[in-house]
Amino acid sequence: MEAGLVEHGRDMVGHVTRVGYVKKIITKRRRRTRRIVRSPQAAVPMALQELFVSCLDVFKGPGTVPAPQDVQKLCHILDNMKPEDVGLSGELQFFQPSNEVKSDPRVTYTTIYQCDNFSLCIFFLPATGVIPLHNHPGMTVFSKLLLGAMHIKSYDWVDPVDSDSSVQSSPLRLAKLKADRVFTAPCDTSVLYPTTGGNIHAFTAITPCAVLDVLGPPYSNDDGRDCSYYKDHPYAASTEVETTVNMEEADRYGWLEEIELPENSKMDGIEYLGPQIIEPS
Repeated sequence: MEAGLVEHGRDMVGHVTRVGYVKKIITKRRRRTRRIVRSPQAAVPMALQELFVSCLDVFKGPGTVPAPQDVQKLCHILDNMKPEDVGLSGELQFFQPSNEVKSDPRVTYTTIYQCDNFSLCIFFLPATGVIPLHNHPGMTVFSKLLLGAMHIKSYDWVDPVDSDSSVQSSPLRLAKLKADRVFTAPCDTSVLYPTTGGNIHAFTAITPCAVLDVLGPPYSNDDGRDCSYYKDHPYAASTEVETTVNMEEADRYGWLEEIELPENSKMDGIEYLGPQIIEPS
């Protein structure tokens, strides 16, 4: 939340959004984009720079999945990252419990860095804000909750390559529940893979949240990695398709129905004004 979700957000900025950064304010601009000139004395947080350099080494491009030791390496870096590493603080007004819950809790995102092999993004969810169920085709995604508490629900397809024509003709497709619980920062990094680990997930903010996502490779419509959205239904809701699932395990499965991106789930993009990474010369 992670282009795909990010690309949709670029096209659909709807109303003014402000998210505070330490000593700075990000404001979405409609006409001109102000160029941010970084002070030569400004130090890049070691953790952010280490994450960036490691991603350059780990992500090899479309069709590849990081090796287990590389996954462990990135998780170790992310597990130790703090909000301050990307210019955030729990003291900022956005993250205060007293921050008024709006009737239209719009999610915003900012991109720290993006190339063909990976992207680094932060998603800001106000309290009750939702990123609906969405997939990550052919992608490995690391999610680090920096601030707040959120409910995460995730699924994997029971049959990733579904060749059964009777299933293809149904608008519902069987998926197995991988996670359905609340996470509170600080917590371990979660990782999803192209066909495992909860590739289809949804975020619902309990309190104002900030989530750092590392996606490899990023969404790309041109390369067939578009983002699809889903609505889940209880396993017992459909008897159209025969399965081998025992009723005792029914609560661990669900039917997913592909939907259009809900109008109230469109995102606003804002400029990243946190610490800047240094690209290798």
